[in-house]
Amino acid sequence: MSQQHESVDLVGDETVKYFTTAVLLAALTAALSQVSIPIPGTLPPFSLQPFGMFFAGPLLGPLWGGLALLLYLLVGIAGVPVFSNGNAGLGYVVAGQGTGGFLVGFLVGAVVAGAIAHRGTEPRDLGEISVPVQIAALFAAVVVVYAIGVPWLSMVTGLPLVRAATVMAPYVPLDLVKLAVAVAIVEGGYLASR
Repeated sequence: MSQQHESVDLVGDETVKYFTTAVLLAALTAALSQVSIPIPGTLPPFSLQPFGMFFAGPLLGPLWGGLALLLYLLVGIAGVPVFSNGNAGLGYVVAGQGTGGFLVGFLVGAVVAGAIAHRGTEPRDLGEISVPVQIAALFAAVVVVYAIGVPWLSMVTGLPLVRAATVMAPYVPLDLVKLAVAVAIVEGGYLASR
């Protein structure tokens, strides 16, 4: 009597692909966070962290892109030194140097960028997303990051909101350059097959 074996797929191939990509983007964000330049005083360091958000939304859409940044945050909160300059822990996110708002902003920004780029919750083929839509999506993500990060910085450091915004203003052009580089990398197909 021969035994019959049936294969049961518990999770679809597409789900595995998106989850794997989300984990890889979380790891990439952690690695890019270590490329940072400390700024004197209480200012957040200049880092390559935003690239994680810039890649997650367009590549994975709002749900899976958000998951990528959520995984990154949870690993850091759990104590793994994945935040800029090797920082980690819940205390760092909540009160450390006032950067927690930017970290949370990256998560929300990835969701916003993904929703705009993919026009919904389901990821579309990247080839269907025009460069102007990608730029608009990532610009919206930058706005979200600052909308969350600046008030958080103000609250944690005690700086008046206008002063906190003035302190962060020099970072905006740098983030827009990062945005342009991220679009070029995504459009060049360096992170995903088209």
